[in-house]
Amino acid sequence: MGYIGPEVVANLRKNHPEAILIGYDMGYFASSLTHSAFLPENQLDQQIFGDVRSLNPAILIGIDKVIYLAAISNDAMGNRYEEVTYDINYKSAIKIAVEAKKAGANSFVFASSCSMYGKADGEAKTEQSQLNPLTAYAKSKVYAERDLEELANEDFTITCLRFATACGMSSRLRLDLVLNDFVAGAVSSGKIKILSDGSPWRPLIHIKDMARAINWAIQRQATDGGQFLAINAGSSRWNYQVIDLAKAVSLAIPGVKIDLNENATPDERSYKVNFSLFESLAPDAQPLCNLNDTIRELYDGLIGMEFDNINFHNSPFMRLRILNGLQEKSLINEDLEWTFKFSQIKETESTK
Repeated sequence: MGYIGPEVVANLRKNHPEAILIGYDMGYFASSLTHSAFLPENQLDQQIFGDVRSLNPAILIGIDKVIYLAAISNDAMGNRYEEVTYDINYKSAIKIAVEAKKAGANSFVFASSCSMYGKADGEAKTEQSQLNPLTAYAKSKVYAERDLEELANEDFTITCLRFATACGMSSRLRLDLVLNDFVAGAVSSGKIKILSDGSPWRPLIHIKDMARAINWAIQRQATDGGQFLAINAGSSRWNYQVIDLAKAVSLAIPGVKIDLNENATPDERSYKVNFSLFESLAPDAQPLCNLNDTIRELYDGLIGMEFDNINFHNSPFMRLRILNGLQEKSLINEDLEWTFKFSQIKETESTK
């Protein structure tokens, strides 16, 4: 029920029409619908609301394949909620993988990240390159991959998809992502504000292509990459410097001004990534989207929403802002747990 999930659900329903699809989500962002004609979870057979930190293992009985998307999903949130980031992104992923294996699942797919390469000068990074995670978010992905590898065997295939930076329109749009941010700035104010000097490298991937990679991964056989596989998921054509992304947006949306901070402290999160292994192992799941079409899709989506929020960095389109807002209303605590309990709600209902 986040940014990527709706596209994953739509892809799985299209490719596996007879499958029983069950969603499991905390629901932080469930109400953050953007320009959607229907509730994306309507394509599921069942949607369960719950915390991955306390998932009942009985839910996994009869499940064949598990896709772990749950995460405190960017550096800003990871900095604010560091321990929670490790609990959700890492420890809970391992715990659920262990329980899924016990319950008889045959495939576990983990949404990992290319951010684990951190500051990476020189050649584009392959799966054998040294890891240099700089943030709690990136470190959580490294730790999860390390421990997941120990669980894989001939009956339990594990695939860690090291995704490039996500982008594109979604039923639950996020604007705390570099390309989405630039298009939002262009639409709302005619200005793209770059906090860095524009030199850092970022590989990108559209969320539709992320969903296609996940669909490949759940069907992957151990003979096709090994019982455990950590693989860069994206396209070498989508390695861009931040300034080039801004220029592409300004060309697609005339009249846009680029505000570059030439005196900014260097952003160490800079990496080019080699996706040749993904290309060789998953030829039918290669990214289909391109940069210009993605910019146009975001533009059309924001215009369709009548988006005009110049201060969108302080808006509910930023995931950290939503979590902070829930805390301000005392709906979640410092550990990002809901302050109400479903059992309490049931007890209240029963006394009416």
